Amino acid sequence: MKGVQQHRPEVLRALDLFAEPGQVVELRLLKVQCQGQRFPVTMSGYFDNLKLLADNASRYGGDAKGVYVTLNPVNPALFARAANRLRTAGKTDSLTSDADIIKRRWLPIDLDPVRPSDISSTDQEHSLAVERAFQIREELRQDRWPDPIVGDSGNGAHLLYPVELPTSDDGLVKRCLRALALRFDDDRVKIDQTVFNPARIWKLYGTVSRKGDSVRERPHRLARVLEVP
Repeated sequence: MKGVQQHRPEVLRALDLFAEPGQVVELRLLKVQCQGQRFPVTMSGYFDNLKLLADNASRYGGDAKGVYVTLNPVNPALFARAANRLRTAGKTDSLTSDADIIKRRWLPIDLDPVRPSDISSTDQEHSLAVERAFQIREELRQDRWPDPIVGDSGNGAHLLYPVELPTSDDGLVKRCLRALALRFDDDRVKIDQTVFNPARIWKLYGTVSRKGDSVRERPHRLARVLEVP
């Protein structure tokens, strides 16, 4: 079956939402099948030119399992690791760590439908996660939370709440995700409680989520922005 293709305007729209002017962003491609490489590789680069980031995501993302970016601002010095270009990241090459993050700009909530690992969600599972995201948005709105960016991860759903927090937040984001999971998890959709670290990479909207093979019941889908405040 023909695969879904990446959407460059959506990539640029997402980057404009994620990044402040002049912010350095790491682009990371996972499990890229490159010519001449026996096994899939990780590719990484640092960009202050978001159009070049989008170009590289489009050029190489079609051969990757997933295309991700750092949500929070990284130390601008990391730009010199691979300036506005992608490189193959070997075992000894450094990627963005928590110590490289300047501050937290986002509280990320990742909702995944319950299913076996390494396969895409069914249409029903996918819809359940998206519906749950809007339910959470509405209930937190009643609790006077600000409106988030609502995203479709391709298999589940995202909520991105703007925050102003230091990198070392004394576990605040971690505790918040735990509390939200206790409130909203069930046997069909769960909140990923592991995305609390400041250097967490995030699905780049406008790119394709590829878990397992794309089959009729569990197709690959385009990650995209659903709603912006």
